[in-house]
Amino acid sequence: MNTQSSLSNATTLVRVNSFIRSVYNWMAIGLALTGFTAFYVSGNETLMRAIFGNPVLLFGLIFGELGLVFYLSARVQKIQASTATALFVVYSILNGVTLSSIFMVYTSTSIVSTFFICALTFSVCSVYGMVTKRDLTSMGGFMMMGLIGIIVATLVNMFFRSPAMSMLISYVGVIVFVGLTAYDTQKLKNMAMTQPADLSGAVVRKGAIMGALTLYLDFINLFLMLLRIFGGSRD
Repeated sequence: MNTQSSLSNATTLVRVNSFIRSVYNWMAIGLALTGFTAFYVSGNETLMRAIFGNPVLLFGLIFGELGLVFYLSARVQKIQASTATALFVVYSILNGVTLSSIFMVYTSTSIVSTFFICALTFSVCSVYGMVTKRDLTSMGGFMMMGLIGIIVATLVNMFFRSPAMSMLISYVGVIVFVGLTAYDTQKLKNMAMTQPADLSGAVVRKGAIMGALTLYLDFINLFLMLLRIFGGSRD
């Protein structure tokens, strides 16, 4: 019995590690595509003028990104794994296009240094979510409420344009996305541990894509919040 139990535990561990590795690999691919696209677009004056000088095109890109996220979340069980992968890649590229605007606001040095600060912070939080024995479900719910608060406060501040409010939102945002990173990592680990061993490769692939999208969004939002705090202005 002990031998069978040990083999079962070992098999589960291998399956969990394989799934989590796939999630982080796809997340890294998404971040690389976003970073390359943002850097390329920011260095092309024609593209920058076409995108940010045309509000219709800019808002079309933003709504297109939101549409892709909602579509993936709602239809991931019904679409093919290749389609889910393609949509994730397209989203990463579109996000890179819109994020190229940060190069107009912040210095390249501060963007790079903030990226490494974000990567270190994200890694620590993700490792904590992976190894902690504490159930982070309640914390995740609290952080989701905080996220809603951030969205509402950001919309309100679009009218007031208060620098103090903007900075407060950034500090709260860092706390929220630090918590969500740990929570989402633990949720993915639990999902990997409880999924049936006989799931098809396509189903596992789609789960990995959705997991990658979740952590990708945590990383990008944490990066933007930190950039508002530590980023050096080009002015």
